[in-house]
Amino acid sequence: MKKGLIILGVVVVIVIGLYSWATGIYNTAVTLDQNVKESWGNVNTAYQRRNDLIPNLVNTVKGYAKHEQTTLTAVIEARAKATGITIDPSNVTPEQLAAFNSAQSGVSSSLSKLLVSVEQYPNLKADASFMKLQDELTSTENQILTARTRFNEAVKPYNNNINTFPRNILAGMYGLKEKPYFEASTGADKPVEVKF
Repeated sequence: MKKGLIILGVVVVIVIGLYSWATGIYNTAVTLDQNVKESWGNVNTAYQRRNDLIPNLVNTVKGYAKHEQTTLTAVIEARAKATGITIDPSNVTPEQLAAFNSAQSGVSSSLSKLLVSVEQYPNLKADASFMKLQDELTSTENQILTARTRFNEAVKPYNNNINTFPRNILAGMYGLKEKPYFEASTGADKPVEVKF
């Protein structure tokens, strides 16, 4: 009788230990996934701030640069395309992130062209509201960079958690998948050409 109780006690301890181990792995993955979602929200907030600034910037430039309509239209269209892409951070795929990144790069590119065309308008460059918008836009671009960096920093521990052995076995059973990182935009490896 004692031998049967000992065996039962050992089995119960092993089952409780395995249960605790498995729930610990899952709960850690959930916590890290929430960090990724929070970081993604911060990325979206930074991009939203930029998208909110664009109409003000475009309207300010319109008053000075009436014949720059194609550049202004390109900025507005790029903004519309970028705001049309939404991603669920819990199911983000590398392809979705690449499409999002591409759309946001389009906004950056068209804004750069707009700011280059502004160089032709000394009165606009001296306008206080334009200078304030340009400073806010620069600040926002820095916030975007920081948010993207922090997103990647949140993705790394999550991916490490679900890809290390033996956690990867349980992660597969729970349906947890690796999350993609933000990568540099296409052409970012080439130096910017500045012409005077």
